Amino acid sequence: MPDEKDYQAIVEKIVSAGRHGPYIVAHSTELGSVTVSLESSVWQEVDWPEPGTYIVLSQVRKKRAGWRAKLGRFMKPSDEQGAKR
Repeated sequence: MPDEKDYQAIVEKIVSAGRHGPYIVAHSTELGSVTVSLESSVWQEVDWPEPGTYIVLSQVRKKRAGWRAKLGRFMKPSDEQGAKR
């Protein structure tokens, strides 16, 4: 069963013309480097994030080339409140 935990990460860079489309490279303290597609089926926001933006990653999978998130979105105030409980 896949890990359905959410992970907070900080956007390190945006690649707008990757081989498989646009994507984000983000850093999570728990996982290290994580790649997130910016395709609309993965990135749940209208706007793309900027480097330094906090995001939330879900449905994270380990692949040969590293961690991949199947869902990503901007971090909200309620995400921080949930982490403090």
